[in-house]
Amino acid sequence: MWRSILVILMLAISTAAAADARPRQINPIPFSHEPCSVLDGEPCTPSYCSPLEPGPCIPEIDYPYGQNLQLTIQSVPSEADRAKYQKPDHDLDTIGDLFAALRSCWSPPTDHARAGMQMSVRFSFNKAGGLIGPPRLTFATPGVPAETRTTYLNAINSSLKACLPLKFTGGLGGALAGRPIAIRYVDNRELK
Repeated sequence: MWRSILVILMLAISTAAAADARPRQINPIPFSHEPCSVLDGEPCTPSYCSPLEPGPCIPEIDYPYGQNLQLTIQSVPSEADRAKYQKPDHDLDTIGDLFAALRSCWSPPTDHARAGMQMSVRFSFNKAGGLIGPPRLTFATPGVPAETRTTYLNAINSSLKACLPLKFTGGLGGALAGRPIAIRYVDNRELK
């Protein structure tokens, strides 16, 4: 009888020790989105870390790019943005390099052009830097004649085809393959 009580007691102690030894689950929700109070025992700020706490300290970082790969390309970039429209002279290794290459590819149409015309397309790349299917039109300025829309869509397709295939590094090619990229083209030229 004492043996069975001792075995049960040892099992209870080992279970409690195993529960304490398990790594703490990290909450994926950023700290700023959790309800918190001054009376809470845990900190509410994302940059708080303590050497006494188990597990990694994960601050909330404001990344310059979201999970959606979205880009706006203007026909005439501002002076401050001119550097972003220069194609890199090396294999594309970052999302910034990809965006610069896509910006440098754009050549707006000359006939049937319309000032203020906006058109958005969505597409994906494969690992080799080629397109997976043709770009899909997702938005066009309302009230524009079909002829103008077709002209801009043809200009987008021909601009992309002229630059393809893009030369990705292995890491960027693997990370981008199949991920949707949305580009908004804005024709901000002063047309006569």
